[in-house]
Amino acid sequence: MFNSSRLNSRLVAAALSALAIGTFAFSGSAAAAPLPLFPFLSPPMQAAPPVQAAPSDDDEGTVREMPARLKRQIVNYASREAPGTIIIDTPNTYLYYVLGGGQAIRYGIGVGRDGFTWSGVQTITKKAEWPDWTPPAEMIARQPYLPRYMAGGPGNPLGARAMYLGGTIYRIHGTNAPHTIGTHVSSGCLRLTNEDVTDLYSRVNVGTKVIVLPMDRRADNTYGKRG
Repeated sequence: MFNSSRLNSRLVAAALSALAIGTFAFSGSAAAAPLPLFPFLSPPMQAAPPVQAAPSDDDEGTVREMPARLKRQIVNYASREAPGTIIIDTPNTYLYYVLGGGQAIRYGIGVGRDGFTWSGVQTITKKAEWPDWTPPAEMIARQPYLPRYMAGGPGNPLGARAMYLGGTIYRIHGTNAPHTIGTHVSSGCLRLTNEDVTDLYSRVNVGTKVIVLPMDRRADNTYGKRG
C-alpha cells in the first residue's frame, strides 16, 4: 500500500513536470512567432502591386522632349526689319527676333486656334514678370467657368513673363503647358516656354516693334530665306 501510493505520487509528479516543460516550450515559441488565434480567418497573402506603366504625353506633369525645330536657336534669316524687331510666323509657329546681319533667334511658339489668329503690326507697351491674369470679358463669355482673376505664379496660364501688345487683349507670354508649343491652341495670344519667354523678355524693351503675319504668309517667303 505504501509502495503503491509512493509510485502514484511519482507518476503524478512526472506528469506535472512534463506538462510544465511543454507549457514553457509553447510559451517560448509563441513569444518568438505568435500564432494566429483563428488561422482560418487570417487575411490572404498580398501580392506585390503591379508595375505601373509610364504616363503618356497627355498625362499631367509629363515631361516631353521639345521637337528640334521648336527649340531656341540662331538661324540664317534675311530681313528688311531693324535688329530687335519681332516677327511672328503664324503658320509655322515661329517667333523671330531679328539680330541683323542676316540672322535671327528663332523660338517655337503656340498661336491662336482656328478662328482666333490675327495679324498686324503692334508695339510692346508693357512688360511684366510672373504676371497676374484677368481673363478678358470676351473670353469669360466663351468660357464662363474661368476664374475672374488669378495671381501670378507657376500655375498661372501666362507663365513667367508677359509682353503686352498695344491696346489689344493679346500678349506674348510664357506657359505652364509647354506641350502646346508648336500648336494652334490659344485665343490669340502668342506663347513660349517659360525658359524662352524669359530669354526674349531680357532682349526686348517697351516700344519694340512686333509684326504678326497672317496664316497665308510665311516669314521665310516674305522676309528672305532662312537657313
